Amino acid sequence: MNRLVPAGLRRVAALAAHCDDIAIGAGGTLLAICTSHPGVQVDVLVLSGGGTEREHEERAALAAFCPGADLRITVAKVPDGRLPAHWDEAKTAVEELRLRTEPDLILAPHACDAHQDHRGLARLVPTAFRDHLTLGYEILKWDGDLGRPNAYQPLDLALAERKVALLQEHYPSQRRRTWFDREAFLGLARIRGVQCHARYAEAFYLDKLSLDLAGG
Repeated sequence: MNRLVPAGLRRVAALAAHCDDIAIGAGGTLLAICTSHPGVQVDVLVLSGGGTEREHEERAALAAFCPGADLRITVAKVPDGRLPAHWDEAKTAVEELRLRTEPDLILAPHACDAHQDHRGLARLVPTAFRDHLTLGYEILKWDGDLGRPNAYQPLDLALAERKVALLQEHYPSQRRRTWFDREAFLGLARIRGVQCHARYAEAFYLDKLSLDLAGG
């Protein structure tokens, strides 16, 4: 298994269409980053849920998923499920985030996600962040859109369990959903772990990677 370890990871940008997307798709990765890089700057943009109870859930959850980080959260008010019809508003929000940060790593939805909001945001990200390492996270759901990811962040048992515990603690509004449970989250993480020779893992889609093999 080839490994890419970003040197000097100082700034991370995490983008989502909805509250809880980042925690579900990359919560374990954020825990690993923030634990290993104290004081890392994490800029978060969530396009929907602003001014609602979902925003309160999201802020508390991300504070727990990013311990010790310099965490900056923006939750916008694009209507849930309507991103294609609010393209200008979404694009402006992404561009405003770009003006605020020069991230070493971006976490965002992947472009083949079946949900129109996730997919739309995934296609907006490279229009503003053109030369950045971007990992597209996956979100388990009814649509059956899980594919063949090509990047993995291994999670040990304690980290995987911590992720699931935080999801269940901080998103009570989602507990009624049939897929929002411990077994589903750990089951997917176990499958992704098998694929990268780890116990558990989160998986990502990486479209482009620029190498500097000469170390210049």
